[in-house]
Amino acid sequence: MLIPIIVLAIVFILIAFRQIGSSRLEIMQLVWFGTPITVARKLEIWHIMLFGAVAVLLTEQITPVAAVMSINTDVMLFLFGMFVVGHTMEESGYLSHLSYKLFRKARTLDHLLLFILFGIGTASAFLMNDTMAIIGTPVVLMLARSHSTPAKPLLFALAFAITIGSVMSPIGNPQNLLIASSGMKNPFAEFFGHLFLPTMINLFLAYIVLKFFFKNNFHDNELNHEKGVIKDKALANISKLSLIIVIALVAARIAAAFFDVQFSLTYIALIAAIPVIVLSGKRLEIIRGIDWKTLVFFAAMFVLMQSVWNSGFFQSIISNMALDVTSIIIILLISVLLSQVISNVPLVALYLPMLISAGASSKELVVLAAGSTIAGNMLILGAASNVIIIQNAEKSGETISFWEFAKVGIPLTIINISVYWFFLTVF
Repeated sequence: MLIPIIVLAIVFILIAFRQIGSSRLEIMQLVWFGTPITVARKLEIWHIMLFGAVAVLLTEQITPVAAVMSINTDVMLFLFGMFVVGHTMEESGYLSHLSYKLFRKARTLDHLLLFILFGIGTASAFLMNDTMAIIGTPVVLMLARSHSTPAKPLLFALAFAITIGSVMSPIGNPQNLLIASSGMKNPFAEFFGHLFLPTMINLFLAYIVLKFFFKNNFHDNELNHEKGVIKDKALANISKLSLIIVIALVAARIAAAFFDVQFSLTYIALIAAIPVIVLSGKRLEIIRGIDWKTLVFFAAMFVLMQSVWNSGFFQSIISNMALDVTSIIIILLISVLLSQVISNVPLVALYLPMLISAGASSKELVVLAAGSTIAGNMLILGAASNVIIIQNAEKSGETISFWEFAKVGIPLTIINISVYWFFLTVF
């Protein structure tokens, strides 16, 4: 029973000590067909999670059939579709064009910080947090370079915007999608109804916190914005069409629920990806270029967490503590704290079945979404989107260390969770 827990501990110890900031961890391959050679490469997060999945398979903690069945097809297909749309926007230059239109009215760095928080935060509610982490990092680094400002506060703003903004939507992140797919009749109405207002407040509070910690990093000079260049007009038009489809289908999904008509959230991403796959001559290049590593990470994560769930380890701990697993404060505390250890998607994969078996209401499921998502603001490892941002930033020589993130993230998370607790308890 303890083998999956030991594997899980090894996985997250390796994640904690892999390349983040000044830490370096490498894989060494020393023999190839009997010839001694040395190949060194950074140990990436998907390598580690894949190791975990393979380990529980090899130790027979989960059967191959059960492993395949454990992979959530809806989440995988949704991620694939949104990655296709996001990568097309980036490759065509349409993303740069949209960024210019979004940020051109920001006259000072204070304004720019607010635009990042509210603009990218809102976009994360519809384009999924990992997608925004991938396409938002180069945008933020470009803004820092063009306006001669340190990149670090803007990277923090990006990370917090993505995490907070994605809270309020059932398609904002994978854990919300898991929760929304568990039987909610009208997930958009449930999420926006309970979480929209506290999320807007938390985005503004993130601005206050960032201004406090980075008060010496801002100048009062007026900003001059560079117009984004469309690199491929035909591909940009296709990506624009895909984005319109996403927005239209989200609106249709919300409206359909009022008429008791249901269609899977996964269809939104897959239908939006169709123009790219059907109309673009670069379809193979786009598909090859999407973030396959993150898809492998999630598939492996589902396998590992299913074996952990089968062990009954965490369920027995919570049961022995005699906690009311449906209590709002308990859901928030468990989801925020355990997400730091096993990340938010695995936490939801573990906690959601317990809530459902306890007869939790849709509001209590929304509480789980809020807690598990906002947990990403506390530490780097609290959300995969944080790791994606830092890995992409390191390619350009920028980074945020584990302790730098914690210094700002811990107080912000305490503030954020207090706001959600108040609104979800009172209203």
